[in-house]
Amino acid sequence: MTIEAIIARWGVAAVFAGAMLEGETAVIAGGLLAHQGLIAWPLAVVAATLGSFLADQFFFAAGRRYRDRPFVQRWMQKRAFAKALTLLERYPVGFIFAFRFLYGFRTVSPVAIGTSRVPSSTFLTINALAAVLWASLFTGLGYWFGEAVTELAGRLRPSRHTLLMGVAVLSGGFAIFQAVRWWRNR
Repeated sequence: MTIEAIIARWGVAAVFAGAMLEGETAVIAGGLLAHQGLIAWPLAVVAATLGSFLADQFFFAAGRRYRDRPFVQRWMQKRAFAKALTLLERYPVGFIFAFRFLYGFRTVSPVAIGTSRVPSSTFLTINALAAVLWASLFTGLGYWFGEAVTELAGRLRPSRHTLLMGVAVLSGGFAIFQAVRWWRNR
């Protein structure tokens, strides 16, 4: 089975899971796959929307249900949590709509909102609208810039070895970044 066949078969599921776990990079990659015709752009948008929406609903529900539990209490002591609550108090609707676009607030914000007095129905509605916009924007970026990426890749014509080294370097850099971030926030 070729790589293209695997991506064509699992591409939408990968966009869904990536939107739940990672975020923008996976969703932009979904747009790139759509540009290449490996998956349909509307399916990439739907997968990204559902992945983002469900992950945020899960974290909101965890904050709401388990606000007195130790693992949520640890989150409440983080700087980003306090900033999220401050922004939520000042701009409740705007913050709920925009947190997924703000670097460093993607995971902690739904938990913070869950610990607040924001009604579940309000969060559900605004979260759904924001998820659609976010997914459309980032898959659109991948789709629209897909031509430039395809052209650049065609010019570079990297070998399998070069691609694997690139993936290894990027993965290592990401792991180091996450470790440093974890070390600072512990």
